[in-house]
Amino acid sequence: MQNEPEVTLQLAKDHGLTEDEYRRILDLIGRTPNFTELGIFSVMWSEHCSYKSSRPFLKNLPTEGPNVLQGPGENAGVIDIGDGFAVVFKIESHNHPSFIEPHQGAATGVGGIMRDIFTMGARPIALLDSLRFGEMEDPRTRFLLNGVVDGISSYGNCTGVPTVGGEVYFDSCYNGNILVNAFCLGLAKSDGIFLAKAGGVGNRILYVGSKTGRDGIHGASLLASSEFDETTEKKRPTVQVGDPFTEKLLIEACLEIMEFNWVVGVQDMGAAGLTSSSFEMAHRSEAGVRMDLSKIPLREESMTPYEILLSESQERMLFVIEPGHEEEAIAILEKWGLDAAIIGEVIDEPGVRIQFDGNEVVNLPTFPVVDGALDLKRETERPKYLDKIDQLNLTELPEPSHGDKAFLKLLACPNIASKEWIYEQYDHMVRLNTLVFPGSDAAVLRIKGTKKAVAISADCNSRFCYLDPYEGAAIAVAEGCRNVTCSGAKPIGLTNCLNFGNPEKPEIMWQFKQAVQGIGDACLYFDIPVVSGNVSLYNETKGEAIFPTPIVAVVGLIEDQTKIMTQGFKKSGHCIGLIGCTMEELGGSEYLKVLFDKTEGKPPVLDRKNEKQVQEFCLKLIHKGLIQSAHDCSEGGLAIAVAESCFAAPKETLGAKLELKSNIRGDTLLFGESQSRIVISFQEELMQQIKNLALTHNVDFSLIGVTGGSQFTVTINGQEYIKQEIESIKNIWKTSLGRYAG
Repeated sequence: MQNEPEVTLQLAKDHGLTEDEYRRILDLIGRTPNFTELGIFSVMWSEHCSYKSSRPFLKNLPTEGPNVLQGPGENAGVIDIGDGFAVVFKIESHNHPSFIEPHQGAATGVGGIMRDIFTMGARPIALLDSLRFGEMEDPRTRFLLNGVVDGISSYGNCTGVPTVGGEVYFDSCYNGNILVNAFCLGLAKSDGIFLAKAGGVGNRILYVGSKTGRDGIHGASLLASSEFDETTEKKRPTVQVGDPFTEKLLIEACLEIMEFNWVVGVQDMGAAGLTSSSFEMAHRSEAGVRMDLSKIPLREESMTPYEILLSESQERMLFVIEPGHEEEAIAILEKWGLDAAIIGEVIDEPGVRIQFDGNEVVNLPTFPVVDGALDLKRETERPKYLDKIDQLNLTELPEPSHGDKAFLKLLACPNIASKEWIYEQYDHMVRLNTLVFPGSDAAVLRIKGTKKAVAISADCNSRFCYLDPYEGAAIAVAEGCRNVTCSGAKPIGLTNCLNFGNPEKPEIMWQFKQAVQGIGDACLYFDIPVVSGNVSLYNETKGEAIFPTPIVAVVGLIEDQTKIMTQGFKKSGHCIGLIGCTMEELGGSEYLKVLFDKTEGKPPVLDRKNEKQVQEFCLKLIHKGLIQSAHDCSEGGLAIAVAESCFAAPKETLGAKLELKSNIRGDTLLFGESQSRIVISFQEELMQQIKNLALTHNVDFSLIGVTGGSQFTVTINGQEYIKQEIESIKNIWKTSLGRYAG
């Protein structure tokens, strides 16, 4: 091509490739790539697309199970739920774009994860978002929070897919690098799953969706695969621009065209755009493709092959269809107002050959591009900071004689306060499948035409992961399973989004290795397959990395919708019980951070056997109809969990009176974050039956109080520790985040 720069080592480095990688490219293809081909290698070998630092560790995750129809390697994971249905789900990151341009970054993150789902032949029925922001005192945090929430809201609401839950946390480690992880779950017929393959010589390559523009070029390679520095703001043009109304049309058109048996394969154009979709589909089929870029619908003039192939314009798909059905396919797509064009065909040579204006501009074998990047054996080293904060001496912390001050501070802090200000901006009722709304332990959605429902929850305490990546990641798995269990669901599958700093630093790779091992070991113990996921590295700004944040999203199955459980107390006079045991531990707790500004100590102990028994016991109580509510005890500890159950009462806010006996410190008893605990409520006459079941399941169970009244009171060993008016503390909890957000 005329006017293309000469490909040199320096140009390769400017594209994010190392000298070793450039030399490897020369060896693999036996020549110097042209400028367009260099661009292809730069995106496909980027950290974001190749997983070259993380792949060796991810291979150890448990990915199989009797109901797994599709594990990692495709656009999303698939699990059979019976009655001819399957759930399709995945979580992915859009962190760097959301920091640079929060609205579009978050919006296109939602759009991208939805395309991963309906690409598989599933209709998206639910969205979750897992978010991390910096300190609320920073005006930029408020700007980013408002922009991200607006982006998620506008895209999900306009496409008619409900955002039914999620999580959000604030910490100074995210000041320079926020996290926006989007989860989507879809519903498909178990025998109607589509894969991203391009098999069958002579089959046609069909371009579908929006026209291609210059937005998003090098989003995967130079934006998402490097840490932030003083040039970050200049990368704004690499953020994609989304159109949710086109996405809605694309969903309906794709699901309609997938009803025909002449559709062979489907892939969305996400990171690396047309490059990744074409090369990956060809490689999976051990075939090749020939394409003509001159036939691609463009929205900007004078676009070069380099720009067309690397563009990450949104709302675009690539179909492979059998010959003879081209006009039929295009007619359906044009009916929905979408651009469509036959741009190539499948060939028997295992490579990708691309023409533009009559000239061949790319001729590359698929293996070097898709799988040629070496698995990097990064060095690992335990971070030295752990030596300074590994121990927490409780005797050095002043023990308050009363807990009112700490209780009120915790209720008001952004990590515990109600997230209603966020989720009230989301349409969580569209399509009328949502049975349990945002704000509960897990969202629950009906499977129409059956008695079944699915529960979904996203979780991660990054403070625990900072203090101990292995245990912190295992706790994330346990809490995700516990949350769906509290809704009455049996956990059936998991997806994760692994957010870490610069992998070139041995300390970061140690964190990553430990976290992946923690997830894998916990999933093996709880028998939960990991069916999909995403890795986001280089979440670091000017050398300051985020806390390790391995987000875990768990999907659970409820066989009978009448057995759904919620966290709110139902009636005055019901007994309040605690499943599990409270230990004297404050390491990594919200109480320690809010009251003493400390992030240190060891995370709470996770006894996997006990955790499994607690979850099985809770499910048994729900299925037998013995309890009225169930709520996971996590951030903020027992006092916060009980208060949240008071606030969530369905008809009117209920007070609670707790009477506790203990030989441990009062603050650890009420605000410690011991694992494997669930707060339940039940009718008094069922007490003995519940106690007997607890014995058979070998779990700790204790009566801790009673619902009712207008106050929230706690006594410990007969001494008053907390006394507050329930409406007053509910107001603090409910309105604090909105006030912080400005």
